[in-house]
Amino acid sequence: MTTILDGKKLRDKIFEDLKNKLDKMPVKPTLAVILAGDDPSSRIYVNNKKKCAEKLGINSIVIEYPSDVTEKEIIEKIQELNNDNKITAILVQLPLPKHIDKLKVIDTIAPQKDVDGLTTTNCGKLFAGEKPYVYPCTPKGILLLLDEYNIEIEGKHAVVIGRSNLVGKPVAQMLLNRNATVTMCHSHTKNLADIIKTADIVVSAVGKNVVGEKNIIKSDCVIVDVGIFRDESGKVRGDVENVSPAYLSPVPGGVGPMTIASLMLNTVELLSFA
Repeated sequence: MTTILDGKKLRDKIFEDLKNKLDKMPVKPTLAVILAGDDPSSRIYVNNKKKCAEKLGINSIVIEYPSDVTEKEIIEKIQELNNDNKITAILVQLPLPKHIDKLKVIDTIAPQKDVDGLTTTNCGKLFAGEKPYVYPCTPKGILLLLDEYNIEIEGKHAVVIGRSNLVGKPVAQMLLNRNATVTMCHSHTKNLADIIKTADIVVSAVGKNVVGEKNIIKSDCVIVDVGIFRDESGKVRGDVENVSPAYLSPVPGGVGPMTIASLMLNTVELLSFA
């Protein structure tokens, strides 16, 4: 029987603890979010983050720009926020308009205010085996979910499918730092099914169905399904279907809630560096 890794339940538990902590704090953190362009999904995500922050007692501001905003304008605003002592956490909502250098913009954020953990400094610390100011939100949420269910990581074979800077690469490194043996898989990996058969833990972050009934999953395998997409009928689906592992994170309701929980945790943690 498969045990569901319930991200909503753990998110609610984290939020309750955070709210109790914030209620007692004389100084509250302030999260500044930069939103550039007119992507409707991004606007929904940003509004949800703002509402969530304010519900917990975190100050939140959203700075909006049109699609034709210049890279220079955004960088200057980030530099201004870096120098503003009232701002303790900065987030740049992705994707940015195509004419803007995403990496250059993100790397303008002061590492001690980098709530997504994506600057070169924080990524470098992570991959050097050091502790960054904060860990990237989705990978952090995945590890919190595994820990909540007492899933052993040390010595296990973890297969990570997808090599993005947001999820695949950092979660692989975080698992490696926890003494897992990690195999990275991607679009050029051959014999993916054979590799998955050997996995104790699978983290799939692709955004299309890659793990299905044709693949044999070990009965004690743990599957974390990060991918989410809508099929032609509009149904929300994940990377993993038609399997019966020991543990499985659902889509939706698994990793998604943990990402926002990690964002709020990171926002509060960065206050200590202000």
